[in-house]
Amino acid sequence: MAREPLILILGDSLSAAYGIDHNDGWVKLLEERLREKALPHRIINASISGETTAGGRARLPRLLAEHRPRLVLLELGANDGLRGFGFGVLRDNLTAMVRQAHAAGSQVLIAGLRLPPNYGAAYTDGFQAVFREVATAEQVPLIPDFLAGVPEDRKLMQADDLHPNAMAQPLILENVWPSLEAMLISDTGP
Repeated sequence: MAREPLILILGDSLSAAYGIDHNDGWVKLLEERLREKALPHRIINASISGETTAGGRARLPRLLAEHRPRLVLLELGANDGLRGFGFGVLRDNLTAMVRQAHAAGSQVLIAGLRLPPNYGAAYTDGFQAVFREVATAEQVPLIPDFLAGVPEDRKLMQADDLHPNAMAQPLILENVWPSLEAMLISDTGP
């Protein structure tokens, strides 16, 4: 009997529905979208608030072995950036996770992230460039800006100005969906 194809989401608080009801999070909305579109994929959300790329890299081999996902969506790096980690650490960990997933037979989609502007243009621009560099080098699709349109609108953010609120979650899903849908359609065939 064929197993239903799995999507593993490896993320941080942005995908773990931090500060909002789990049912309002973009991952839950994605589950509903998959049902609406009659796509057979099931989601495993392995996101943990506070997770860094190093933590994700350490956890990924076990998750790959346990779940054997068809696709891995990597939404990690925000906590690395907020802690001021060097770009080399971010690049090395993202690259290693992409390669681990490929070695396990999984496709990969990287969620590109931006930092708040108070980190300075040099750091924020360099941080965002790492996601593009890894996606290009490893030949995997990239969601250019996972939170596009969200931090700019104060009504979409929680009081900490770091985490999107429930109203932002449908917009985040729309940022993810075009890249993800293209991969899911090619995965299931015509």
